[in-house]
Amino acid sequence: MASHRKSRTPGTRVAGIRTPALATAALTSVALLSQTATAAPTDDGKPSLEEVEKKVGDLYRQAESATEKYNAAKEQTAKQRKRVDTLLDDVAQRTQKLNDAREELGSYAAAQYRTGAGVPDTATFLLADTPQDVFDQRQVMDRMTGRQKEAVDDYVTQQSETMKKRQEATESLRTLTESQDDLKTAKATVQKKLTDARELMAQLTAEEKARLAAIEKKKQEEAARQAAELARQQAGQQQAREEAARQDAGGSDGTGSSGTATSPSPSTDSSYGTKAEKAIAFARAQIGKPYVWGATGPGSYDCSGLTQAAWKAAGVALPRTTYDQVNAGTTVPVSQAQPGDLVFFYDDVTHVGIYIGNGMMIHAPKPGTYVREESIFYDGESSVHSVVRPA
Repeated sequence: MASHRKSRTPGTRVAGIRTPALATAALTSVALLSQTATAAPTDDGKPSLEEVEKKVGDLYRQAESATEKYNAAKEQTAKQRKRVDTLLDDVAQRTQKLNDAREELGSYAAAQYRTGAGVPDTATFLLADTPQDVFDQRQVMDRMTGRQKEAVDDYVTQQSETMKKRQEATESLRTLTESQDDLKTAKATVQKKLTDARELMAQLTAEEKARLAAIEKKKQEEAARQAAELARQQAGQQQAREEAARQDAGGSDGTGSSGTATSPSPSTDSSYGTKAEKAIAFARAQIGKPYVWGATGPGSYDCSGLTQAAWKAAGVALPRTTYDQVNAGTTVPVSQAQPGDLVFFYDDVTHVGIYIGNGMMIHAPKPGTYVREESIFYDGESSVHSVVRPA
């Protein structure tokens, strides 16, 4: 488990997330791994295999966290760039209108100069660049009448609006630069963490890699056992609901024997079930495609890119990052998870998969892997943060 995730005490997480059976299973898993891992430090000063495994896992979690920050910065940069483009287009249009007004005002100034009539300082309007100039020009306008005054008023209005839009564009450009800097920083962080992880793995011998693979296999076997336990719990809950429904069917007023109306089963929401089927079908079709950080398809995905694309196929718009997706629905206990629900991981909510039932999910795990079906306990029961129903 990654070192930046704090250990949790059963029952301290979102209500309903933990169950006694799964907590016991997690303890069993820890004991099992402790027996299989080779944690003894080496005599040559090299880190032990267990230390390498922990460090690599740490780096991948940190890279995943940086990836979500990259996704957020990328989204913000795109929005800000669009705003800047819109403002610059507006400034260009207003500048043209200002030039037209300046030209008309200039014609009046030229006529006054030739004839010596009217107000001689009309031409000073063409030199206005500051709010004080605009104020001074208002004094001159008091001595003007008719079309001449209309031309000056139009010029001053266009000038004021253009100055305002230019200021907005300047502010947006500064924000865009900050977003681009955040994007570069997040990108560099991801690349650094992944490089460090690859270098650590490259230092292992063939024998060490084989032992590491054996440890991972044990972890996955335990994860599968936990998934099967969750499936049994969910099946028992469904059976209880069906039994309650059969008892209710005997009452003419839609209540049970106690006369109290029963709550509908979450699985009876046919609208959600239909959307979930489409989302899962899409996710299943992506199995085998590579994980690429920052990717949203169609050839590759990161974790939140996959869940966003899957639910988009079902007609539901999810936010881009795990930080936002976790708030885009209703939180439910793991024991009540339904196919289509989003399963989030780790204290910093940096990973997500789409639940498909029986304790299993489809997700894009990490760099170097492919979209796959896997137990939601693939990194231990304590790694599960929450389950969210997005539609």
